Amino acid sequence: MHTYPPPPVTFVRGEGSYLFDADGKRYLDFLSGLAVTSLGHAHPAVRAALHEQAGTLLHVSNLFGTTVGPAVAATLDRLVGGGGRVFFCNSGAEANECALKLARKWAGPGRYAVVSAYGSFHGRTLATLAATGQPQKHEPFQPLPEGFRHVAWGDVDDLARAVDPGVVAAVLLEPVQGEGGVNAATPEYFGAVRRLCDERGVLMIVDEVQTGLGRTGRWFGFQHLGVTPDVVTMAKALGNGVPMGACWARADVADAFVPGDHATTFGGQPLATAAARAVLRVMEEEDVPARAVAAGERLRKGLEALDGVTTVRGLGLLLAAELSAVDARTATSRALDAGLVVNAVTEGAIRLAPSLLVSDEEIDEALAILSTVVQA
Repeated sequence: MHTYPPPPVTFVRGEGSYLFDADGKRYLDFLSGLAVTSLGHAHPAVRAALHEQAGTLLHVSNLFGTTVGPAVAATLDRLVGGGGRVFFCNSGAEANECALKLARKWAGPGRYAVVSAYGSFHGRTLATLAATGQPQKHEPFQPLPEGFRHVAWGDVDDLARAVDPGVVAAVLLEPVQGEGGVNAATPEYFGAVRRLCDERGVLMIVDEVQTGLGRTGRWFGFQHLGVTPDVVTMAKALGNGVPMGACWARADVADAFVPGDHATTFGGQPLATAAARAVLRVMEEEDVPARAVAAGERLRKGLEALDGVTTVRGLGLLLAAELSAVDARTATSRALDAGLVVNAVTEGAIRLAPSLLVSDEEIDEALAILSTVVQA
């Protein structure tokens, strides 16, 4: 179906931070499949885990237990901060769907509304699209499910007016609005949101689908902001390219679900959880949050020094460079021709999200390419 424009290039192989097209041309990947391949392409540990699991057990359904999933859930619980439970699914949208259903079940009859921010992106299912604060994406699919309210990003007063505790079950926010232009929340904002949720008895859900698992310089973006959420969603980097998502919730919130309330056929199946287990092991061994801090600082400083870049925003290795001399689509196209993969996150800004194992030499190579493509 024509849900994407014609692809400008067809990739056939990847290795580390590089992709290769059908003609053998090499590209430096500074998008990571939209923050997915955070260990790079064809990582040996992930490859070995998939090979071993494919020869052992692929699928039995969630009517039965397997050995890999519980270990992954325990690791995620520890990285989030402990005291919770995990539901496995296949994508970020599904993780957010789980969070939305859980919030409604936890809040009880009559309290069904969820408040999110303009500029947000939470998925493309009907419910997560309704939660997404981008009205232009809503119009072709009206009427959308009811129960979603949007407020100005970073505006606590606007949020307070929207959070009616008689109707609202949860507030859903990203620590960095990825698709909205890489806009980072402040500790002051998230702290005020946490207090408001506590005062009015509603859940604070943090969408970490793009920011989670080391990309911002902490395991999760909310850990920069001095808050403890009630629910955390994640996906993208968890499987390093294998479809995998998860919804973590504080144990007493998770207890709202009982058998039959929510399910998925493929979520948490052994192949995906084997990949996730390998990914998490490598991430901890390599201390990817620390690597993201150091590499992100090098990349940020290099971008700020380029003619044609006015500002750089974001955290760790999730950055956007605002351009002054060319529009973002032109810069993205030029970069691809020169062998660098980035994308236009807004009309005026390009997004960079390289592998968390990116080397200094690869960062310098990317900066050298960008120095030419962002100029008039």
